[in-house]
Amino acid sequence: MDESQLSRREAIRKAALAGLFLPLAAAVPSLLAEDPPPGAGAPALRLGIVGYSLRKFSTDEAVAILKELHVTSTSVFRVHVPIGLSTPDVCREMAQKFRSAGISIASTGVVYLKNSVGEMRQQFECGRAAGLTTMTASYAAPPDRDTFLLTERFVREYDMRLAFHNHGPEDKIFPSPYDVWDAVQPYDERLGLCIDVGHSARAGVDPAAAILRCRARLYDVHLKDTLVGAGVKKDIPAGLGFGRLDIRSIMAALLQVKFPYQAGLEDELDSTDPVPGVAQSFGYMRGMLAALAPSSPS
Repeated sequence: MDESQLSRREAIRKAALAGLFLPLAAAVPSLLAEDPPPGAGAPALRLGIVGYSLRKFSTDEAVAILKELHVTSTSVFRVHVPIGLSTPDVCREMAQKFRSAGISIASTGVVYLKNSVGEMRQQFECGRAAGLTTMTASYAAPPDRDTFLLTERFVREYDMRLAFHNHGPEDKIFPSPYDVWDAVQPYDERLGLCIDVGHSARAGVDPAAAILRCRARLYDVHLKDTLVGAGVKKDIPAGLGFGRLDIRSIMAALLQVKFPYQAGLEDELDSTDPVPGVAQSFGYMRGMLAALAPSSPS
């Protein structure tokens, strides 16, 4: 088989051999553990699940689902940890529910910043109370230089990274990762990117190429697949490996740059019953890592 054309079937086969693929939610949940099975090497990427995938569930329900799937890293959505929408005390309490269950918080869902000292400070206070070192963000309105300078002031004061999220051709602020990259260059290096691979492709950008080019300020990645191509403003989500994206090249790029932050699955197929699709796509990611890993000498 041509390595550059690694099929979904081959990835699934390798995942099954590694004991890491879960095709149905009713299967043994330990197969999805982030920790490798005995004798296996440590995962080369920190895989997690983006909290938006569980947006229809309460904090307690989201924690239970992640525990069931043995996923130990997540980026929390605002319905789970209400950054900027509630008090720092509430955010601290909600974040602790994840940590008490053995789930680390890598980042947030998109926090929408405004050019307001009071509102931006509340968002950073909530982030600090939740124990965050990275928040995935965008702006509520197109930012000017004063807005970026205010943002820079807060990332320095709180020593927190912001990963600006691109949302595809319909996004009036950051359609592609390169729009983020160009915008943050004059400012503190803690202003960086969250590359959403599906939205990037719809914006006409090769996600793997963007990962390589923007590695110096890449702090978060949202992994997904899509059935639509460049320029299409309405996304049609697909399970990983069922859409148009070259997931293999994307994950190979993350391995090449030794990406140290979370590569998070963002499943948008079925918000009311996401577990089967999340389990399958998460297993596919693990299988792809197994397929990309160098073979051990016999």
